Amino acid sequence: MSQHFLLSAKARSLSLATVLRMSDDKAERMFMAIRWSATEGRPVCPHCDCGTVYECRRPSGALRFRCKACRGDFSITSGTLFAFHKLPLRIYLAAIAIFVNEVKGKCALALSRDLDVQYKTAWVLAHKLREAMASALKGRTLGGEGKIAEIDGGYFGGYVKPANNKENRRDRRLAKNQNGKRQCVVIIRERDGQTLPAVFRSEGDALSFIKARVAPGTELMADESSAWNDLHSRYSMKRINHQEAYSLAGACTNGAEGFFSRMRRAEIGHHHHIAGAYLIRYAQEASWREDHRRVSNGDQARGVVGLALAAKPSVDFCGYWQRVIVRFR
Repeated sequence: MSQHFLLSAKARSLSLATVLRMSDDKAERMFMAIRWSATEGRPVCPHCDCGTVYECRRPSGALRFRCKACRGDFSITSGTLFAFHKLPLRIYLAAIAIFVNEVKGKCALALSRDLDVQYKTAWVLAHKLREAMASALKGRTLGGEGKIAEIDGGYFGGYVKPANNKENRRDRRLAKNQNGKRQCVVIIRERDGQTLPAVFRSEGDALSFIKARVAPGTELMADESSAWNDLHSRYSMKRINHQEAYSLAGACTNGAEGFFSRMRRAEIGHHHHIAGAYLIRYAQEASWREDHRRVSNGDQARGVVGLALAAKPSVDFCGYWQRVIVRFR
């Protein structure tokens, strides 16, 4: 039996100890090399794209640059997902290393203890990292001529606590006994390829999304749910009835089921509750992790840093807690 990738030496190319031993200057140079890779780490003004800049450190020691053309000041993270950061970049790099090392996810409470920061700080930082991961999925189209893609849906959230007395308990699987908060994560997984998630009220609501994101000529694999029946008019399909078998006559959705298995483990073992407006963030994180399962942790960390530095400041999480405080005053 071949060795699992995570047990091999190739999976370990960056250790947390190495990050924590870094000086702040070395961490800054690493971020510069990733953000301005086209100029070999030499800063470029984000305001006017001028490459003639010079260091202009603050009295506190914070690294700043000044553009000779527009006279504007900027930092390594100006205009990125990490804009307006308060912690040293070495701590952000440590947070990313911790985040990618967890195969199924990292809860904000544990991250706050690892970094010795407030829970609110860790919560926002974790969601910014999920937003960076999600940016890699934008505009993604799967499949194509001669390729196979699996589709499936899994329901999350909307937990209904059972009644105390046996005579008052109801079948919580029935729609009339639910609270309406349950949502469906629909996953498209290309065989030997990438994944793409989305969140809907039910599997049937995902048909237009699937048609837009799965290329013509793709052979689809789906289970016995009637929600997928309309896809037969557009794609060649194979169906598997899970009441009879998990794989039969070349039809199976084991890849999609594997995605949900790992996402369930993240929910049960780390987050305990993933639902509501943030469910799509956790699904996108699970998708990114699924696509990078056989990538070393060092390359994963550098990839997340690159995505974060290429993204704009977060609309949802930049100043999140300040908005919450103002809203409830």
